[in-house]
Amino acid sequence: MTSSSPPTAISRSQILHRLFGDHHSWLLERLRLRLHCREDAADIAAETFAQVVAMPDPAAIREPRALLSTIGKRLVFARWRRADIERAYLQALAEQPEPTAPSPQEHWLVMETLMEIDRLLDGLSSKARAAFLCSQLEGLTYAQIAQELGVSTTRVHQYVVQGLTACYRVGA
Repeated sequence: MTSSSPPTAISRSQILHRLFGDHHSWLLERLRLRLHCREDAADIAAETFAQVVAMPDPAAIREPRALLSTIGKRLVFARWRRADIERAYLQALAEQPEPTAPSPQEHWLVMETLMEIDRLLDGLSSKARAAFLCSQLEGLTYAQIAQELGVSTTRVHQYVVQGLTACYRVGA
């Protein structure tokens, strides 16, 4: 009768090391092809693996490439979204009658605030988001917003309530 040794448990750090070694270059190349920039791809790959490291049980990962791809895509989309918001902010600044350049700290605070607003309103439909922003930021009346969006004023009211509710949930 031969004695078999008990299976050795693989440590968390060994699992993460193997995951990184087996899939990092694959993920990096995939991101580089999507972003057309090796440095940005490296940043996103690092953040992807940072999120994996933060997972409670990396041993439970059954499809590592699918998971890494999903996390990476979400990070890429978030980066693109932030760039879109920053571009819109800079364009709005450029259109101001008096050239006022915010300090780097002010720029950062405004961008963080805009990103937080974007996160607050993320679950809303595009029309609800537009109605809420037109009402709160541009001061348009419900009738003006209704005309712009091609909906009824009652629907605009419902959209604005949705936006206020989304903001209230975060503050509560």
